[in-house]
Amino acid sequence: MKDEVFKKTILVVDDEENVSELLKLYLEAEGFIVEIAEDGLKALELARSINPDLIILDIMLPFKNGWQVAREIRKDMDTPIIMLSAKGEESDKILGLNLGGDDYVTKPFSPGEITARVKAILRRTKIDVKESVVLKFPQLVIDFSKYEIIASGTKILSTPKEVELMWLLANNPEIVFTRERLLDKIWGYDYLGDSRTVDTHVKRLRRKIEKGRLYTYVHTVWGVGYKFGVIKNEEKSL
Repeated sequence: MKDEVFKKTILVVDDEENVSELLKLYLEAEGFIVEIAEDGLKALELARSINPDLIILDIMLPFKNGWQVAREIRKDMDTPIIMLSAKGEESDKILGLNLGGDDYVTKPFSPGEITARVKAILRRTKIDVKESVVLKFPQLVIDFSKYEIIASGTKILSTPKEVELMWLLANNPEIVFTRERLLDKIWGYDYLGDSRTVDTHVKRLRRKIEKGRLYTYVHTVWGVGYKFGVIKNEEKSL
């Protein structure tokens, strides 16, 4: 068994056969099961039927592009997504992450790099669990055993990395984590992304659990990183 990924299923979505077959070759050599979709419609069909552990999703696809596919997947699935694109502009990367992508890779790329990113994302974060894996705060519950976040009684559709990030911060209230430390704790020391990944995930978490609600939980420590603390909105403005 290689890095505990044996029998995990990866869905590769790319309309370039040489790209998808090369990724399939590398990933299967690492013990993954690989399924391939060549267009957006087939990607959604396979994602819902096989429930993969991770999706590698190209942006430029027939019928439905990668942006559309990511939006549809995020309506009812929290599967990690690595987005592929020939576009390297920062705005495209930010859009991909905001749509729920866990990573963004620009073509051309090394198949070995993609394999490393897949393994880093799938590797479970080794967080020290103290007395309980369920954390409760005013209008917020984080159940790490079920990978659930419940805000104001409503279950929030969250990716595994969002739950891990929220749990780590909440389990260490008022402790300031630098972006680099969060990358190391949640994504792993061999993660090949940068600190903007943390910023994007925090922004998404705030939108999901704080927008229109009475409390805020995740706070920016300017020039350093982030910390967790329960603040009632009227108190925040004082």
